[in-house]
Amino acid sequence: MSVFNYELTDSKVAVVTIDVADEKMNTLRASFADDLSAILKQGRDDNITGMVFISGKKDNFIAGADIKMLDSAKTRNDALELSEMCQQAFFTMANQAYPTVAAIHGAALGGGLEFALACDYRVCTDSDITKLGLPEVQLGLLPGGGGTQRLPKLVGIQKSLEWMLTGKQVRAKQAKKAGLVNDCVPQSILLDVATKFATKGKAKPSQPKLDKLSWALESNPFGRNIIFKKAEEGVLKKTGGHYPAPINIIKAVRASVELDPMKAYKTEAEGFADLVMTEVSKSLRGIFFATTEMKKDYQDDVAKVKRTAVLGGGLMGAGIAHVSAVKAKALVRVKDVAQQGVSNALNYSYKILSKRQKRRIMSHADVQQTMNRITGTTDYSGFKHVDMVIEAVFEDLNLKQSMVAEIEQNCSPETIFASNTSSLPIAQIAEKAERPENIIGLHYFSPVEKMPLVEIIPHDGTSEQTIARTVQFARKQGKTPIVVKDKAGFYVNRILAPYVNEAANLLLAGEPIEKIDAALVEFGFPVGPLALLDEVGIDIGSKIAPILEKELGDRFKAPDAFNRLIDSKRLGRKTGRGFYKYDKKGKKVDESVYELLGVTPSPRLNKKEIADRCVSLMLNEAARCLDEGIIANERDGDIGAIFGIGFPPFLGGPFTYMNKMGIENLCSQLATFANDNPVFTPAECLMPAEVAKPELEVVAEAEDVIETPTEEEKVKTESEAVKADESSADDNLKASEKPA
Repeated sequence: MSVFNYELTDSKVAVVTIDVADEKMNTLRASFADDLSAILKQGRDDNITGMVFISGKKDNFIAGADIKMLDSAKTRNDALELSEMCQQAFFTMANQAYPTVAAIHGAALGGGLEFALACDYRVCTDSDITKLGLPEVQLGLLPGGGGTQRLPKLVGIQKSLEWMLTGKQVRAKQAKKAGLVNDCVPQSILLDVATKFATKGKAKPSQPKLDKLSWALESNPFGRNIIFKKAEEGVLKKTGGHYPAPINIIKAVRASVELDPMKAYKTEAEGFADLVMTEVSKSLRGIFFATTEMKKDYQDDVAKVKRTAVLGGGLMGAGIAHVSAVKAKALVRVKDVAQQGVSNALNYSYKILSKRQKRRIMSHADVQQTMNRITGTTDYSGFKHVDMVIEAVFEDLNLKQSMVAEIEQNCSPETIFASNTSSLPIAQIAEKAERPENIIGLHYFSPVEKMPLVEIIPHDGTSEQTIARTVQFARKQGKTPIVVKDKAGFYVNRILAPYVNEAANLLLAGEPIEKIDAALVEFGFPVGPLALLDEVGIDIGSKIAPILEKELGDRFKAPDAFNRLIDSKRLGRKTGRGFYKYDKKGKKVDESVYELLGVTPSPRLNKKEIADRCVSLMLNEAARCLDEGIIANERDGDIGAIFGIGFPPFLGGPFTYMNKMGIENLCSQLATFANDNPVFTPAECLMPAEVAKPELEVVAEAEDVIETPTEEEKVKTESEAVKADESSADDNLKASEKPA
């Protein structure tokens, strides 16, 4: 069945409706080239005046090509044929005697925008859901259907590079201003305006809308050389050379202005084919499929969360209130013991929305309408009909238990109580509850409005309905939720702690601070572990470590020497000093920290050895988490680590990385390191029973005695994620809920 439905109007304009049957989104399938060819021929046979393409879906034009097609490309030639097929199909459409028009409402991304670029005209709606872009770089690819060739001719080289190298999605008014679309209109007249364009005849080539400086650079070989050189330098600085797609995009765009068309399109197709075969793209596509698959979980038909309340107006509470009102469109009631706390939360959202207004993403009326969803109080007025209460108060068990009791007294029997704890077991928070089935953990990462991950933690008594409602609400907030078991550290903090501890031990052994951090950044993390501790706050980490050590054993023990940093008020960026010294110019290693810790820098390991030691402990702990059921599967473990702590996406996540390197190789590496430190002992679940060493079995038996309970647009992504720990203790200690 064709995805194109053809209808001829009285004015001899063919209106072609794009509608992929039984799917919410239109995507370009393997059969689209033949279907498009048939529709174009029908237009020629009918001697039409013009052809308009419009979507049959209510919220998208074409969301892109079907990524699953790439799985069928077993060889580079297969991938090359896919690109050449798309290019040829769009060549055919662009070369029709009659004009073609793309009438765009909703998403026109990837292959969908390439489809529109091949049309003579593009008209889009001014709706908030209309977004245009070429995000292939996020899958480790480049646009393979002519996007790298056509976009620069419409919007210029620099803007094309900016959009393609970041995967930026452009809003309707931005697209009109840049010259990407010919008009931007209300949805009610989209088809009428598009039909008028279809009667104008073939579009004539036009020059991009450039300012004087951009024109001066792009109109001559010398200026273009500067643009491409700067682009390459910027890409290598940001990616560390781990991602080949950006360099290939630059090469293809350069070909569009320096080579004849046939050679330029060939450059694009060959670059696409090369990238499809890379392990980086396979890993990134795996992440895409995993997150898509996760959306199918917990699709129970349960009551939606429409009214929420947030306890605590500190950093975390304000962020949670913001995403609840802006993303989930829920009514939000913020409660704090002081009016100042309420004001802080309201001002937090207003500042973010005001920036969007200044960038003309939102109107003044939109800002006011959104702010009207957030109200505040210092008592429990307005709580009676709240569907979910999310507490973001200080990490104190008695305080959180008192919050549960007060909510049960002031809310309905169906109200969910969600705790944004980073370390306290949910079962303990629910211990004195009258309705424990309504209690659940909802662990956000800071800053809430930017970080994509949330951990959802049910205890043994949490009802399935509560879990499903919480998962669905988290998705409405724009989050990617993973459901994890109710054990100390949950998943993200549990795998992060050994990684950071080993970095600290390497420092105490004499490895320089900047070398340790550089080693992990070169491995692929957005920020090094010691810089991460500075960003989080060394005092915050010191409060979480004892909880993990008590519940999970000595392998989580943090170095005692770090207490000297706390005693000397060197807590990291917030105090201006930690491992680094901070000022207006930035940061640099504070050499005095070595004397304070009693360390004489004496480097002996290379960067690979440093990275291997830190990362292997993270992998080892991730394996334990899977074995203990902390996470349901490897998929959740990969997504949690990538979205929560910035594990290198090009490696696919800790489990994908382990499988690629080989479990035997990981065990061998761990066993070698264990000769010096038993914390490296391979997890029993990684060791084949027949080859397990006696001494490792003794360690495993000793660990069995312990009750085994069940964190990146941006270099600071990983560090900001961990700031969620202790619910941003410093902020909430000043302005948060306190026991009645």
